[in-house]
Amino acid sequence: MHSLAKLLEQSQVSGVAIGHFNVSDLVLLKAVVSSALELQVPVMVGVSEGERQFIGTRQISALVHSLREEFDFPIFLNADHTHSLESAIDAVKCGFDAITFDRSALSFEQNISETQQAIEMLKSINPSLLVEGEIGEIGTGSEIHEEGASEPSPLTTPEEAKQYVTATGVDILAPAVGNRHGLVMSMVWGTTKKHLDVELIARIKSAVGIPLTLHGGSGTDDADLQNAITAGINIVHINTELRVAWRRGLEEGLSQDIYQVVPYKILPFAVESVKRVVQARLQLFNGRPLGFREKAHVQRVA
Repeated sequence: MHSLAKLLEQSQVSGVAIGHFNVSDLVLLKAVVSSALELQVPVMVGVSEGERQFIGTRQISALVHSLREEFDFPIFLNADHTHSLESAIDAVKCGFDAITFDRSALSFEQNISETQQAIEMLKSINPSLLVEGEIGEIGTGSEIHEEGASEPSPLTTPEEAKQYVTATGVDILAPAVGNRHGLVMSMVWGTTKKHLDVELIARIKSAVGIPLTLHGGSGTDDADLQNAITAGINIVHINTELRVAWRRGLEEGLSQDIYQVVPYKILPFAVESVKRVVQARLQLFNGRPLGFREKAHVQRVA
């Protein structure tokens, strides 16, 4: 049986990170899982509260579990940015492997208190569940924004991180280290990039000693991502880049034949568009050069 906790330990020793990709439909899921299988690297599938409302909490769990069983492959499911205990409990009961319990919008003290309570409740349902907590401001909405924040958001300090982890007992921490959700238009076209405080990541890692997650990884400079992984990031979240690729692929599929109405003839263009992004990111996170293809037997999702 595949264990996310053991995989995180191994990734830390190996100096690689697990790619976490958000999905909200079968197109995105097929692209993410196919990419991981082709490159033979583990992957995390994420679904936020909004994404779960659309695709169905029980339904996405059934899909991911069926793929994991069919291919006997480390594909893990995370309830991303879960803001209520009720929603978190629903995800755990549906068989999710991890929960990002995000109360970062509250005061630091309230965040600690509610996260403590959530961990106690959630682990009483599934002791092997991994719970991630978040501190700091990294913006909201994995979408395209007209412009960036007018002022830099406060970053997480190592002292805050240590206090939070000690008080809550979270398994994974998501700090604010220069990362932000979403993309601005210049990032969509590749003319600007996000940049991370890599030295701060290293200090936070030293202070807490547990796995770290980088949210808002879309649009981040490749070198920054590689250096962040070396400094202690173990999971990297990518969402907006996939959404942009999904739309571009869908537009391409629709443009091929204006009279085509068969979904399975149109949607493969979106699958391939998203796959190109996922594979490039997985290669980067696993220290492999772009264009790498695993020589071993390749499995594909039908």
